[in-house]
Amino acid sequence: MKLFSNNRLLKKTVKTIHARQHPAATRKSDKTAEIAEESKEPPFRILLLTNRDSDNVGDQVIEICDLSLLSAVMENLGVTNYVIDSCAASIAAVKDNAASVSIPEAASLQIAQSDLIVYGGAPMFNYLYQPFYQRTAMVLEAAEEFQKPVIFSAVGIEGYDEGNPRCQRIKSALQLNCVKQITTRDDFVSLKKYREDETIPLAKVADPAVFSSSVFRNFIKPPKKREKKKIGLFILREKAFLDNHIDLSGEDAALFWKGLIRELIHRGYRCELLTSGHFSDESFMDYLIRAYGVRTKRCFFHMDSPERLVSKIAKYDAIVSCRLHPSIIAYSLGIPSLGIVWNPKVTGFYQSIGYADRAIEAKDLTPSHTADKVEQILEEGVICDRDYQNSVYSTLFYGIKSILRPDDDTLAPCSCEELMDRLPPFPGTTPAELQEKTQRKLRRIYHSYNDLIHNR
Repeated sequence: MKLFSNNRLLKKTVKTIHARQHPAATRKSDKTAEIAEESKEPPFRILLLTNRDSDNVGDQVIEICDLSLLSAVMENLGVTNYVIDSCAASIAAVKDNAASVSIPEAASLQIAQSDLIVYGGAPMFNYLYQPFYQRTAMVLEAAEEFQKPVIFSAVGIEGYDEGNPRCQRIKSALQLNCVKQITTRDDFVSLKKYREDETIPLAKVADPAVFSSSVFRNFIKPPKKREKKKIGLFILREKAFLDNHIDLSGEDAALFWKGLIRELIHRGYRCELLTSGHFSDESFMDYLIRAYGVRTKRCFFHMDSPERLVSKIAKYDAIVSCRLHPSIIAYSLGIPSLGIVWNPKVTGFYQSIGYADRAIEAKDLTPSHTADKVEQILEEGVICDRDYQNSVYSTLFYGIKSILRPDDDTLAPCSCEELMDRLPPFPGTTPAELQEKTQRKLRRIYHSYNDLIHNR
């Protein structure tokens, strides 16, 4: 792989980020092309792979924050001539259970043209009921073929199972020489079981979304003064708990949410039911309206962009959430939250930020207990741990430095406070991007409907 020399790193060329949505995403212009031609040096090309095409807007927040963090790392390293190609990890889309397939030609070409591949903050090892493991393994095998370094930054870990062939598929791929660093936001104990080569650096770090307050600062307005505090309640799809082997049925969840709304209103709070965008979550919210009498005016639909999710959370005094990213975004904003545990990653996050008692197990889930905890966190507030917050940046910095500037011992990651000022702000989702998101979401709904009809 061609690396920049020190002189090339310091050339004053225009930095371009090739992505559909990002704070610094000034697309290549004629002037950029002229400058690149004058410099006669190709840009250092980073291929960022995330779960950006998910309906869960929390995953879109990850992508935006990753783009800003990568921009800050390159600035910190003194690199001005670079390009970030931000793509969905599904570029290596394969059908689940397809063990012997080849990576699509377009994805192979994109990997071949990159200088570095970064997996950012998504559940790239998941194998229980999602095909992430297969996609990730295929990308790693292509990266090995083309000798491209790969960094996993703050990815989700879905445990480890020695006897599961899917788990072992990803473990085998992770032993390839192209893998240079792996950090997780979740299960560090399981991550260590995936590694055989002790020279590959591992770490447990914060999720990229802990920098939401900086990256989305243009969309955050101070909350209006009001007599009653407002609580956001983020629900989860009907069978999510059962799918994760937790004994909480859809009916149990529905009765809980209806009871919690009633309890909070009785105690003098305003509350709103909403989701982080996934159509299955929104379907369950509609079911609560139709079958359980939850008032439509208390429900917020159409969570369709990352800035909308962040700005919405910023208006609450506290939140209660099943999905993880509303909790992470609230933490970034200094808003206290409670997490309802449907997956170990929820427990792991609250332990990491020093508020383990704010993760509520399903067995303890009652409206009165949860309302008590809401009042407790409103009184206590939340304090951000800057060292924890900066961990995702500092590890990413050292991972990229080991590839670009391995012998320069003078370089060090900037402090969290300095970083928050440096992070490029997100300019917003364009109308074309919003239309694309909506179309993608609707097609998934149609697909689910067709499956239901055909399987009758």
